[in-house]
Amino acid sequence: MTGEGIRYEDEVFRKQDGSTRILGIWDQTIQTGQPPAGIIYGTEYRQEVINLALQSPNPLEIVPSVDENGHGTTLASVAAGSSLGGGRRFLGAAPEADIVMVKLRQAKPYLKDYYLVSQDTPAFAESDILVALRYLESYAVALIRPLVICFALGTNMGGHGGQSVLASYLNQIATRRSRAVIVCGGNEGNAAHHYMGTSIEGLAETVDNVEIRVDGNQAGFIAELWGSVPAKHAIAIRTPGGEVTPRVDFREQGRREFNFIYESSRVQVDHVLVEQGSGEELIFFRFITPTPGVWTIQVTITGGSMENCFHIWLPLKEFLQGDTYFLRPSPYTTLTEPANTREVITTTTYNDENGSFWVESGRGFSRTGRFKPDICAPGVNIDTILGPRTGSSLAVALTAGASALFLEWAVVRRNQLRVESRELKNYLIRGANRVPGNSYPNREWGAYGNIVSS
Repeated sequence: MTGEGIRYEDEVFRKQDGSTRILGIWDQTIQTGQPPAGIIYGTEYRQEVINLALQSPNPLEIVPSVDENGHGTTLASVAAGSSLGGGRRFLGAAPEADIVMVKLRQAKPYLKDYYLVSQDTPAFAESDILVALRYLESYAVALIRPLVICFALGTNMGGHGGQSVLASYLNQIATRRSRAVIVCGGNEGNAAHHYMGTSIEGLAETVDNVEIRVDGNQAGFIAELWGSVPAKHAIAIRTPGGEVTPRVDFREQGRREFNFIYESSRVQVDHVLVEQGSGEELIFFRFITPTPGVWTIQVTITGGSMENCFHIWLPLKEFLQGDTYFLRPSPYTTLTEPANTREVITTTTYNDENGSFWVESGRGFSRTGRFKPDICAPGVNIDTILGPRTGSSLAVALTAGASALFLEWAVVRRNQLRVESRELKNYLIRGANRVPGNSYPNREWGAYGNIVSS
């Protein structure tokens, strides 16, 4: 499942007789056809309709679902592309696997406005992702087939502890028989979009100045601060021009807005002392028309005699209009959500040409200390039907293809009928390689320091 759909006409998704290997496409963006059973939006195209389209001189007149940027097509070809020219022209990881694709609809304009994301930037709502997962699971139940979910989406927002509604649902699917959920770790490891601060043990109060360099092209951005019990956090904000807000500890109200005398910028701050799901403190920032330069969030930590950490995340690179980053970032705890989900198989990325870890790849562990990622897979200069590509989504596609082959052996060939993601994860770990000289658990290569061999 990716957000962009699939170019179903391509020969890489066909059988030798020219018919499609795609069992179904649910396009959430098309509202003119019949939606899937039990769902009230989008249009579903089943295998027989896709085959009818392929026999037409103009397939898009029958099945008008398209992949505008090629991302979904790329990943599907890597995970399950057909053998072309006897494998000499192209060969996916699981070349005979059946495919079900979901093309997600774009998030509503008001959501993009709230999160200060450009309307032209691809972004998806969690609610649509949850329904897409339900659709994929229902397909497998109806056909009594194993299911591998290739989840090539991620966000920097959230608690990075695997405690969201989406994480809970992914856990439910991953712990069912004949299921495997593979999630990419993202490309934020070198983006300088994560900050970690620590209180000083024994001090009643610790002050940390968090500096953010804001690009001149940045129309606005958000940030999230996540604390840890029992500490409490107060904040003050300093603009590039030197204006400083009063320190706010949120005792009187949970929402504040700061306006500045000499700058047109505004900063809105929302506070949740006990966030639903994680139970932790959350402070949410909206920087609106920020002045270019260095902004400072002064964080005061109180309420704990022991050492306590807080984390702040900026949005993904794709959600920022300019080069905005922390001046003192941490490259760790940069796996995008929902890669921190307990039962899924989380992948990071390495270059199998030279054996090096890909510097852009997200890194563990989770904010709550869970050992993530699980494994590391090739993701640099990977052959796809649209040419070589690099990124964590390629690593998850390869791992998904390998997982499909395993489920064929385990379930279809009746070697281990009760297998689920947890067993599959351990099989991958046992069959993978270790990097000599590394200590484990490892934040880059995996909780057990393993690499999926190419």
